[in-house]
Amino acid sequence: MDWTDPGKMPLKRECLVLLVLSWVSSLRAQDENRVMFSLGTFQNVSVPVNGTVQAVVSRIPADVSFLTLQFHTHHRNVTLSYTPIPLYGFSVTAADAGLLSTLTLSQTTVSWFLKTPDGSSAAGVGVILPYTSADPVPGACNQEFPLEIDPNIYLQYNMFETTITFAPANIGYGRGESPPACDVDMGSSTRWRLVYELYQYFLPEGDLSEQSLISSLERAANVQNVQDNSRKVVSLSSHDRTQFFFSSLPGQGVIFSVIVRDPVLNTSASYIPVHTYACSFNSTLDGCSDLGRVSSKVFFTVIGLAGLLVCFVGHRFFKCELFYMGFCFMAFIFFVLITRTTALEYDIRLALTALMGVVGGVAMVMSWWRFGSVMVCVLVVGLILGFLISSIAFFTPLGDLPIFHNDVVFWVVFACIMVFVPLFFIRWPREGNIFTCGVVGAYAVVLAVNAYTYTSLSYITLDVLKRLLNHNFSRAFISVPLQDIDFIMITVWVVLGVSGIVMQLYREKSRPFFPPSPYVMWKQERERRKTNVLDPSHHKPSLSARILGRIHQLTQCTEPAGETTPLLL
Repeated sequence: MDWTDPGKMPLKRECLVLLVLSWVSSLRAQDENRVMFSLGTFQNVSVPVNGTVQAVVSRIPADVSFLTLQFHTHHRNVTLSYTPIPLYGFSVTAADAGLLSTLTLSQTTVSWFLKTPDGSSAAGVGVILPYTSADPVPGACNQEFPLEIDPNIYLQYNMFETTITFAPANIGYGRGESPPACDVDMGSSTRWRLVYELYQYFLPEGDLSEQSLISSLERAANVQNVQDNSRKVVSLSSHDRTQFFFSSLPGQGVIFSVIVRDPVLNTSASYIPVHTYACSFNSTLDGCSDLGRVSSKVFFTVIGLAGLLVCFVGHRFFKCELFYMGFCFMAFIFFVLITRTTALEYDIRLALTALMGVVGGVAMVMSWWRFGSVMVCVLVVGLILGFLISSIAFFTPLGDLPIFHNDVVFWVVFACIMVFVPLFFIRWPREGNIFTCGVVGAYAVVLAVNAYTYTSLSYITLDVLKRLLNHNFSRAFISVPLQDIDFIMITVWVVLGVSGIVMQLYREKSRPFFPPSPYVMWKQERERRKTNVLDPSHHKPSLSARILGRIHQLTQCTEPAGETTPLLL
């Protein structure tokens, strides 16, 4: 083809324009899939469908020895890798993923690659943190996970506990230097001098939004922010296990952070923080958007309304109080037994628990009606109060003391507190019974509210229930946050409890301590009639004799009189 032909010049010009446009569009596509980071600054990143995003940081100062890139999404997994195509040992996939890159002597630019494992789109936030040669290297002595240097915190959860695990760190080293050996020596010049600190940061209660998570992660990304905003749970040495257990809090967002410190050089570094809601955003059953079951709402609503009545008039209507306390006592025991011994669905277990609770309530009322022993009934009621008081004691930081992670010590102390309460009120049984009605009834109202909106106060008894159902739960840290809704519910609990106790003490001050048993009263009345000959009822036949006589009259045939013609006057 002769391109010098004037007639062919427009075609040549159009081809050149198309080539230039395609080159510009390719550059634009590369720019769209490349995100430039600044050290220490959070950057929003969107991963396109079936696309890969390159994260790049440049102009790295010469005193920086290694970098960590952390990328967080709300609940979608992303793959973070050193290479454009993820390879085993060179990539990590998680909702909170991170990589650590050591630098060469003259290196000023580092890049990583982000994509989703299923090819879908994802959006999140990332940050790159620099560290010097004096800072410890998180995860540099990893011997368990695929990455050679793994700064990630690995998290797993179930309905009982949340487990976090991380790899040990190493002491810092400069650019181009060989890393110190991890396990050759245990002297003060090795990684064994490092110490670790574990932190928790609680998100606002009931807030599952992505905005809340991102803003909270910014407060827990680096060492200084973690110290300022998070709660320190435990410190450990390099000789301790790097695995910890926490009580799962479904629907409550928690961010876990680990800081490794070098006490000799007074330096520190942060692992990649990880978050959890202890529920799934992708599950249609027991998902984060549907935590409250209808059966639980119905059950605890009835318990709360009945508890409100017991709180204010429980002692006045003694039989109703006994039924309520017997219901709670038997229902709790039966739920523990049926959960430990069977694999029935939750709704079926709850229905059977309610049925056995009714049986327990009826048995409690009938035992008082038949035998009239008030002290035995008050003892059972006092045990319920003792259980609640003991649960409150271990709901405080007392429950996280290492000594109480031993099951024997925990249950012995728990039982002693539980038994001491009814023994204390033996001297004042009426006051103890009224106090129990106020405290337990008001707490039932709190549980009813928890069925509709999250409150940490439900874990007062739920943590004890978890420990009864799961023998491994003793190793878990059970700290929970107390936020605005919790302080409101504590106020409601105190106001209802004090009001109910004061009202019942005022109304019952001129009445007998306890109502008499109907059966005992009937027996006393029967004995009185037997011995009192002046009582007209003394000359009446017994009830059994009267019933037999009536039956005899109904079954006996009447004989004819013989005269059937009416008599004339």
